[in-house]
Amino acid sequence: MTTDTKNETILIVDDEEPVRRPLRKVLVRKGYACLEADCADKAIETLSSSNIDLAILDVMMPHKSGLELLPEIKVLHPDLAIVMATAVIEPDIIIECMREGARDYITKPYDLEKVAQRIGLILQKRQIELTVKRFQESLKGKVEEQATEIRRMSIGAIESLVFALESKDKYTAGHSRRVSEFTLSIARHMDIPEEALEDIRSGALLHDVGKIAVDPDIQNKPGKLTEEEYAHIMIHTQIGPSIVRPIANTNILDMIKYHHTRFDGQAKGQTMSGKQLPLAVRIITLADSFDAMTSKRPYRDAFPLEKAVAEIKRCSGTQFDPQVVEIFLKIPESEIQTIINRE
Repeated sequence: MTTDTKNETILIVDDEEPVRRPLRKVLVRKGYACLEADCADKAIETLSSSNIDLAILDVMMPHKSGLELLPEIKVLHPDLAIVMATAVIEPDIIIECMREGARDYITKPYDLEKVAQRIGLILQKRQIELTVKRFQESLKGKVEEQATEIRRMSIGAIESLVFALESKDKYTAGHSRRVSEFTLSIARHMDIPEEALEDIRSGALLHDVGKIAVDPDIQNKPGKLTEEEYAHIMIHTQIGPSIVRPIANTNILDMIKYHHTRFDGQAKGQTMSGKQLPLAVRIITLADSFDAMTSKRPYRDAFPLEKAVAEIKRCSGTQFDPQVVEIFLKIPESEIQTIINRE
């Protein structure tokens, strides 16, 4: 039974029907439309006659391999998301696939639920990239006033995708909205000019956009993360800016890239500290951490308000800017509680 209705169509290219059948079955159950091809020639034919959003290519096929087919498809269909499927993990082949434009690879025998999950993330990232591309194309020949409006609409479209992504996970639902409200509340109490608040709002709403590339199993792990798992999650601070760079200014990009920095500069790989960090970054760092503390997570319950506030005080001067902490502590408790309760 289909659990969701989606607009995307997926093409499964594999010469073995017993491999294609269960993969198609689970993807259809997830709400995708699926087509199949058992060789490279049929794949090219299907791509030419149908609107395909993502193709899964078997690396090893007779006559023409998926590795040979990949660059040909990317020339003909540059916006197509491609996932390579392999029974043997060979790093050189995987690197070559990524270099030729593949988004990801999956290994046989398939963990079908995980494959469907990863494909969902790839398609969400593709949606964002297409939104950015449409924005870039629409700017050609536009005057500044039109360009500003188009940029605003494009950022809004990406924000909507972020909200949709978060809503699928009970642990992250509403996170970006709450972080935005906390950030704006602090900024207003610091008398930041009104004209700067729109960038701050957008940066806060988009700060976790890079998490579309994070493995949900790692993000929702109930126990302590390994060093490798934590490093994987932190890639969202690098991927996020690359996604929205064509439509975002430096203020927004800095908030996305640096929202996990520390005021004392002690975060791994951190190159700036103290007042070198933009004020908006110092504000969102506190807002993001506070919302994380006051939200339920797979590995712990939400902190009571008093405990979260005590932690903010304790980390003043180390994790957080003391000036920002001072302003945050002046915000009425009723205002903070209202934001915490926001879905």
